[in-house]
Amino acid sequence: MIKVTLKGDTVMEFESGITVAEIAKSIGMGLYKAACLGKINGETVDLRTPVTEDSAVEILTFDDDEAKKAYWHTTSHIMAQAVKRLYPETKLTIGPSIDSGFYYDFDCGDKPFTAEDIEKIEAEMKKIIKENLTLERFELSPEEAIALMNEKGETYKIELIKEHADKGENISFYKQGEFTELCAGPHIMETGLIKAFKLTNTTGAYWRGDSKNKMLCRVYGIAFPKKDQLEEYLEKLEEAKRRDHRKLGKELELFMTDELVGKGMPMFLPKGYTLWRILENYIRDKEIKSGYQHVLTPCVGTVDLYKTSGHWDHYKDNMFPAMEVDEETYVLRPMNCPHHMRIYANSSHSYRNLPVRIGEIAHDFRYEASGTLKGIERGRHFCQNDAHLFVTPEQIKDEFKKVVDLIFETYKDFGITDYRMVLSLRDPEDKEKYHDDDEMWNTAEQSLREVLDEIGLDYTEEIGEAAFYGPKLDVNVKPAVGAEYTLSTCQLDFCLPAKFNLTYVDKDNSQRTPVVLHRAILGSLDRFMAYLIEETMGNFPLWLSPVQVKLLPIADRHHDYARDVLSALEAKGIRAELDDRSEKIGYKIREAQLQKINYMLVIGDKEVDEKSVSVRRRGEGDIGSMSVDALLEKLTEEIETKALN
Repeated sequence: MIKVTLKGDTVMEFESGITVAEIAKSIGMGLYKAACLGKINGETVDLRTPVTEDSAVEILTFDDDEAKKAYWHTTSHIMAQAVKRLYPETKLTIGPSIDSGFYYDFDCGDKPFTAEDIEKIEAEMKKIIKENLTLERFELSPEEAIALMNEKGETYKIELIKEHADKGENISFYKQGEFTELCAGPHIMETGLIKAFKLTNTTGAYWRGDSKNKMLCRVYGIAFPKKDQLEEYLEKLEEAKRRDHRKLGKELELFMTDELVGKGMPMFLPKGYTLWRILENYIRDKEIKSGYQHVLTPCVGTVDLYKTSGHWDHYKDNMFPAMEVDEETYVLRPMNCPHHMRIYANSSHSYRNLPVRIGEIAHDFRYEASGTLKGIERGRHFCQNDAHLFVTPEQIKDEFKKVVDLIFETYKDFGITDYRMVLSLRDPEDKEKYHDDDEMWNTAEQSLREVLDEIGLDYTEEIGEAAFYGPKLDVNVKPAVGAEYTLSTCQLDFCLPAKFNLTYVDKDNSQRTPVVLHRAILGSLDRFMAYLIEETMGNFPLWLSPVQVKLLPIADRHHDYARDVLSALEAKGIRAELDDRSEKIGYKIREAQLQKINYMLVIGDKEVDEKSVSVRRRGEGDIGSMSVDALLEKLTEEIETKALN
C-alpha cells in the first residue's frame, strides 16, 4: 500500500500501481469525468500514469492552465490526424498549444488550405472525436524513431528527432488509431473528451519562423469541454474583430501599410498622425513638468556601441542586419539606452545635479518575425516614449515612486483602470539570457522589491521576464478583448552604467557609478494608440479626436456662415472640418457618424438667422440649438478637463 496526499493535505491509501485516473474516480465521478491531467510530486503526467510510491497527487481539470493546454494540444493532434486522412500527401511539422488555443503548421505543397478545406477538416475531426480513440504513449530509440518517420515520409519530424538524437534519450510518441505523432505530451486520455471545437483562422508561417525556409500553412483552433464555452469564446472573437485596430485604422483613415514600403512598417495618415502628435505632446509636456530634459539621437549606432552595452550578445537576433559604411559597421537601433548613456558621459556630474532625467520620443527598429506583426501594435518600426533617469542609490526610491505616480496620473487621464503590477525577475535556471553577475542581480532585485514594498504597491512576481540587464516593474493592462499585455515599464539597472564607465562625484569627492532607471510611460506611441483604438472602438474622447467637430451646412447658401463658425472653432484650437458637398443632410450626418466625429453642427436658415448651430453629439443625437459662444465654452471645457466619453 502507498499513501497519497491530495489537495487540502488529505491522505488516502491505495495499492501501489494505481493510476491517477483511478484515484480521481475514487474521489468522485464528477472529478473523474472532468479530469484532464494529473500531477505527481509536482510533475505533470497523463491520467494513466501509475503511482508506485508515497506521493503528492493533484487532479487537474480544464480550469487549470496546464490541463487546458493539454486539452488544446490533444485537439491539435486530432486536427493533424484529420488532415492526414483527407490529404495524405501533406507533411506534418509542429502543433503546439498556445495561450488562446492551438495551431498546427502543415506543408501543403503550393496549395494552402481553403475555407472549403477547413470545413472538411472540421467534419473529419468530429468523426475522430466520435470514434473516441485512446491516446497511447510509447517510446523508440532515435534510430527507430527516424526509421518510423522515414517510412511515413515525415521529413520535418526527422529533422526534429535528429536534434535530440545526440542526447542518447528515447523519443516519445503518441498513437491514436492509425495516427502516430512525435510528441513529449502529456495528453488527455481519449479523443471523445473533446466536446466543442472550432478552427478559427489560417495564415502562412515559415518553418521555424525563418524566412529562408519554406512557407507553411498554419491552422489555428480552439476547444472547450462545453458548447456554451465555445459560443462565448466565438462571441469574444467577433467582438475582437470589431475592435481590431487594423480594421478601424483603415476605416477611420488613421494609418496604412504598403507591401512596397515593407512589412511591419506602418505609415500614419493625417488623422492618425494628428492623434500621434497629441500623444507625443501630452507625454512630453508632463515630462517637462517633472524635470525631464529631452534629446534627439540617431536611429543608428555602431555595432561597437551595442557590444559595449551587451545588447549585441543578448539581442542581436532581434536587430536588423548590420551594414558597412566607410569601414564602420552600423545597425538600426532596437532601443535608445546606449545613446542616452553616451549623452550622460558627455558631461561631468556631481551628486548635486543628480538625478539627470533624459527623455526622447525615439524611432526604433526591431526584426520581428512576419507571423508576429500586427498593425501598429507590433511592427518593425515604432516610437518609444523612452527615458533614462541617472540617480544615486539613495535616490532610487523617490525617483521610482515619481515614475509610478506619473504612470497613475497618465492612466487616469486616459481612463485606464484595469491593470496589474508585475515585478519581472531573472530566471536563475536560464542565466545565459542575462548579464552574468549574480551579486548585481541579487542587489537589483532586492532593491526593487524593497522600493515596491515601501511605496505600498500591490504586485505579483514573475520569473524570467526581466530585461537582460536588470529587473523591472511592468504594468500589464487588460484590454476589452484578448490577453493582457505590458504598456508601461520601469527597469532598475546597475549593469549598463558600469559597462559605459559612467560616474559622478559623490559628497566625499569619490567617483561613484550612478544607477539608471529605464522607464516608458506610454510604452511605444504606436502600441498605445492601438490600445486606445481598440478600447474606444475609435470613439475617442474629444481631447484625443483627430477631428473633433464636423460642420454640416444644409444648402449652399449656408456655406458662408458655416465658414465663419469654422474660423471661430479653429481660433480656439478646435480641430474642425466643413462638409460643403452638395449632398442631402441625412447623408452627411450618417457619414460623420461613421467617421465617429464627436460633435456635428447642422446649419440651416434658422441657424444663420439666429447665429447659432444645431448640435448633434456622437452617441446621443440631437442635443439642441446653441450659440457659437456657448458651444465654444462647452467644447473648451471638455477638452481642458480631458473628459472621457
